[in-house]
Amino acid sequence: MTGVERPLPQPTLASAAFWRSGADDVLRITHCADCGRYFHPPLPVCPSCRGRAVGLAPVSGRAVVVGFSVNHQTWLPKFPPPYVVAVVALAEDDRARLTTNIVGCAPDEVHIGLRVRVRFERLDDDVHLPLFEPDPEAAEGPGPLPAPREVRAPARASARKYEDRVALTGVGQSRVGRRLMTDPLALTVDACLAAVEDAGLDLDEIDGLSTYPGPSPDGMSEGGVTALTEALQLRPTWVNGAREVPGQIGSITAGMLAVAAGLCRHVLCFRTVWESSHGALVRSGSWQATSAGRATGMFEFRAPFGAMSAAQWIGCHASHYMHRYGVGREALGAIAVTARAGAARNPEALHREPLTLDAYYAARTITTPFGLYDCDVPCDGAVAVVVSAVETAYDRPRPPVLVESVGTAVLERLSWDQDTLTRLPQSHGPSAHLWTRTDLTPADVDVALLYDGFTFNALSWIEGLGFCGPGEATDFIAGGRTIALDGDLPLNPHGGQLSAGRLHGYGFVREAMMQLRGDAHGRQVAGARVAVVTAGGGVPSGAMLLKRAT
Repeated sequence: MTGVERPLPQPTLASAAFWRSGADDVLRITHCADCGRYFHPPLPVCPSCRGRAVGLAPVSGRAVVVGFSVNHQTWLPKFPPPYVVAVVALAEDDRARLTTNIVGCAPDEVHIGLRVRVRFERLDDDVHLPLFEPDPEAAEGPGPLPAPREVRAPARASARKYEDRVALTGVGQSRVGRRLMTDPLALTVDACLAAVEDAGLDLDEIDGLSTYPGPSPDGMSEGGVTALTEALQLRPTWVNGAREVPGQIGSITAGMLAVAAGLCRHVLCFRTVWESSHGALVRSGSWQATSAGRATGMFEFRAPFGAMSAAQWIGCHASHYMHRYGVGREALGAIAVTARAGAARNPEALHREPLTLDAYYAARTITTPFGLYDCDVPCDGAVAVVVSAVETAYDRPRPPVLVESVGTAVLERLSWDQDTLTRLPQSHGPSAHLWTRTDLTPADVDVALLYDGFTFNALSWIEGLGFCGPGEATDFIAGGRTIALDGDLPLNPHGGQLSAGRLHGYGFVREAMMQLRGDAHGRQVAGARVAVVTAGGGVPSGAMLLKRAT
């Protein structure tokens, strides 16, 4: 790849030897001497046998492309498209995978099953980047693919359910829009005051606060619990602002646990984004972007390959899914068109103009297989939800929404490339867990509010929740008939994040509450009594089953 200036990874105490190891053009991967497994990225414990006899070992450098996305969007100014981001599985152990670039061929020559070999690009003395090219010495035909791994949820830990002790009693939303240029904390305050009023409470009765992700850069937070406590002069007895929770709505789950444990009576949960305004400020030069140092954290193994967006990571999963099950983009298109039809009925939605399937297919490519309408819409806005002790719920002025069950189990690797590739990571674990905590089944669900950061996310949740089997979503969705407002499983009647705006999970909870209260005017699912809600564009994630109180 010429004319590319790659971000440098920051080698750590765990990874420095890996990045240096290609100096002699030999790929080295962590290997367990106890059970023989290879794995990546480096860990101090074998993920199979939990043995500690692990260390780098040389491998052949041969691999098979098991997922890929041809990127057409500029994410880095000195890393021009098009280029191929791929997940390759090593010949020695297909559980050991690298996210990389495929070089030495045209992007349209890359396919699932392509046999490749490593070649290194020296970035500096400490970093030798493993890229992969078609292997001219490989056997004829496509290489083997790793089989999908099924997940099984653990049995319920206790007959007692914390979900039975809580209710959702209030919900509020600020203005939502593109480039509102409004102080994000003001949006948070607007949503929180509306939710508290909806619950018939005074601010002094709020004794818990919970948010996601806490203070965060790049337009993803108003400043967290500290900022809201100061703004409203609250005096909570318990707070939470953690990032590592079961999806964005994991902050609501945390609030439920605090109420069920007796720490609080009324927890105010909130989520604010102002990505649209933040991006405009950065582009105008009036906001200094985050310093471009070496790539750390999960981006250590992604940024050097230009894999800067979840669109690319999830695109690799979507390409594997489409190859394995022999389907095209029909189901993805139906999800996008259905979302726009819902948004047309929602006066708060950002994009309400009609969208046809022809327009969906004609839209510009972002990163294959995703086009423009496969991706959700960054926006500014805030949503707040009040979680109350169930014994107080019927004293509230509005009908409470009860919590039937919550799914939070981590049953797959918390990784974008090291586990099953036929679905969005972490969509099946919380789904399986959800059904162990209730006697209800998928057939009891009246409306589905499923995270749709990308169309493939929603497809994965449909299959993960058991509405159909793996690989069956195209037939199940039936061109959109099943997921329409009058279909068997109405999906995101408000337009979802694809058309209403990316409120990062909380918008689905709000819509579920409106549907179950009968307040979703113009888009109401007739007789809605049970709603399923999911959140998490990947790892980790969560699911909720909500129901009407009467």
